[in-house]
Amino acid sequence: MFGDMMGMMGKLKETQEKVEATKKRLDTVYLREQSSDGLLSVSISANRVIKELTIDDRLLGDKEQLEDYLILTLNKAIEKATKVNETELAAVAKEGLPNIPGLDSLLK
Repeated sequence: MFGDMMGMMGKLKETQEKVEATKKRLDTVYLREQSSDGLLSVSISANRVIKELTIDDRLLGDKEQLEDYLILTLNKAIEKATKVNETELAAVAKEGLPNIPGLDSLLK
């Protein structure tokens, strides 16, 4: 029984290291989102850090329109990055967890 505990602790530590490595890798995974007309685009890492924002000059004359574009496009970019982040981290975490019935449904 003690050996099982030590093995499980080692597996958990290994999984934690894999999760940390995945987080670092996700810093280098970039996603691009743009407004439907292409006047505003955002580049975001899978860890949800904005890396680049491009605004067409035509949006600069209307503050309210620009704000609307920013809100919509940034939210879409964050949603996309969150999905990639959660999928990648859940896959790594699931690999290292023991096979406990019902546990996999918690990771979805």
